[in-house]
Amino acid sequence: MPYLFENHRLDPDRRELFARGEPVSLEPQVFDLLVYLIRNRSRVVSKDDLIAAVWDGRIVSDSTLDSRINAARKALGDNGQRQQFIRTVIRKGFRFVMPVEETAVPPDFVSERAAPSPKQEISFCRSTDGVSIACATVGAGPPLLKAANWLTHVEHDWDSPAWKPFLHWLAERHRLIRYDGRGTGLSDRDVSDISFEAFRQDFDAVVNAANIERFAVLGISQAAAVAIDYAARHPERVSKLVLLGAYAQGRKRRGSESEAEKAETFLSMLRQGWGDENSAFMRAFASMFIPSGSPEQIKWVADLQRVTTSAENALRIRNACDDIDVVALLPKVRVPTLVLHCRHDGVVPLEQGRLIASTIPDARFVTLESDNHVLLAGEPAWPRFLAELESFLRE
Repeated sequence: MPYLFENHRLDPDRRELFARGEPVSLEPQVFDLLVYLIRNRSRVVSKDDLIAAVWDGRIVSDSTLDSRINAARKALGDNGQRQQFIRTVIRKGFRFVMPVEETAVPPDFVSERAAPSPKQEISFCRSTDGVSIACATVGAGPPLLKAANWLTHVEHDWDSPAWKPFLHWLAERHRLIRYDGRGTGLSDRDVSDISFEAFRQDFDAVVNAANIERFAVLGISQAAAVAIDYAARHPERVSKLVLLGAYAQGRKRRGSESEAEKAETFLSMLRQGWGDENSAFMRAFASMFIPSGSPEQIKWVADLQRVTTSAENALRIRNACDDIDVVALLPKVRVPTLVLHCRHDGVVPLEQGRLIASTIPDARFVTLESDNHVLLAGEPAWPRFLAELESFLRE
């Protein structure tokens, strides 16, 4: 049930906080912390309680916890002096002290996002070597083709806690076309060729099957290289190019010993903890992609692994990604390009985003204040991310 208190409404199921009818952005961990405090408002909550509930028992510094408490207070219009909502109990913990009413959602608070999800159409096409590629199409606006990043599952992603807000936002504005890369999702899993050249062929096959002449392309992480390659080869067909968390050089192509070592460490974590949400390796892996993620979102990373592909295929794909190098193609991209990159991305360094934006002619570069590789709905950078994207695609 949603919680009503002092001109606020917090809905745990929809992960929404409103103040006087206006939405308030919260990082996922801050949202979870606030929900926990409200649900346990009859008692003082210790720091250990919060760490167990919000961080799933992971090691968290006092400064990190204090910063999340301060962020929750700020979102409510509170502060450490007034403590009208969240009171600090010295040497004991915290307590939510504002009176709360639990109620059904009033009609005037019903969000458009509560409407049933639009239906995707799933189809299949074949790449040049006969590999079956699963495609999902939804929406009715200008076409936007999202290239397949490292791990995808067109059905699972559509309702996942990490991807759903972004994918549904895109589908409200575009004819969104996505596909699963070879070896993953609903595409053929048992494939002989996993390489950048094969990724290129799969993208071309999806374009041909979609029967679209001119369209925007979205490339996230490793998929950015495929998007860059296609835009360089077919500028007449690409209307806009959007790159998020992108890299032009895989870890083994960056001329850095530390990056090559990171590649091996990454592969070792995959071998040891693939699909096991209780594995220490899995938690370390997830914390690299979404360090600010909620327990639900961390669990999603493990779930995604289990449903998407085998550990063997994941390793083969990662090896292919680590060998990517499309730097020579960057000056050849002659389409309007927006490059977005999280400042503290722990998977792809900001320097890779800068390299791409500084080498593609007239590209626009936007730095997002986040430490996540997969940007999450509700974190402070989220509104700017959507605003920049919408403005660029509408130009």
